[in-house]
Amino acid sequence: MEPIKIQKHLADCGLMSRRAAEREIELGLVKVNGETATIGMRIDPSRDRVTYKGTVVAKKRGTHHTYVMLNKPTGYITTMSDDKGRKTVADLVADVGVRLFPVGRLDMDSEGLLLFTDDGELANALTHPRHGIAKYYEVTVEGAVNRPTLTKLSSKMEIDGYTILPVNCAILRKNEEKTVISMELFEGRNRQIRKMCEICELTVKRLKRVALGELELDVAKGKWRYLNKNEVDYLKEACGLLEKPAKPSAVKNTKKPTSRGTYQPKAPKQSITASTKTKPTKK
Repeated sequence: MEPIKIQKHLADCGLMSRRAAEREIELGLVKVNGETATIGMRIDPSRDRVTYKGTVVAKKRGTHHTYVMLNKPTGYITTMSDDKGRKTVADLVADVGVRLFPVGRLDMDSEGLLLFTDDGELANALTHPRHGIAKYYEVTVEGAVNRPTLTKLSSKMEIDGYTILPVNCAILRKNEEKTVISMELFEGRNRQIRKMCEICELTVKRLKRVALGELELDVAKGKWRYLNKNEVDYLKEACGLLEKPAKPSAVKNTKKPTSRGTYQPKAPKQSITASTKTKPTKK
């Protein structure tokens, strides 16, 4: 068997995410053949004995993975435990009955679609930027956003020393008190939308993730549901983990799934992207 990184093995076994595995490895809680593991070390799962807190970690044969969509409310942090006693998303999926970990994250003040699974391979693929699966948000900001501000919001900008990709933005509705903007992102940098709005001098009142690719949020706040096979196949195909194309998706769209996503916000009043601007046609 080809050697793999120790953190990938822990994720493949459904024990925790790769990020969480790295933290546990740093704490010295993971051992390989009795020796303390280090991040990035490679193991042969068929030969090496891996333990976590003294318990052997192994991938069960014939294990069926679990995939869940949660509508995360505000006030919960995206982690499975918290030493400060804050509410975590683990509380919301505790009744699933199996140990899951979140795919990506939403900050405490954000809400909306959050996936959970014990499939470490898919979780890692979904969070890797090379797959470019679009994430869609509805962002409510104070005041009426004008076109110059929308143009700036849609353009390349530098955040924490990194130049982000342009973000597709559309105004869904607005009045003098607030504007609701649809945003399509292909990156997921830490608090990216909030930092973008701060640069554009916009105050965020509400931030909600409404879709991931073609998967649209369709459960009540604080509730979860299982993904069906077609939805899982769509995600795997988008990440290049399926040898054969998935059947036309189980998600609400009937178009063939693509890695770029096809979700469209309902009835945008004004739209702009930094890379493509449509000029009015002269009559």
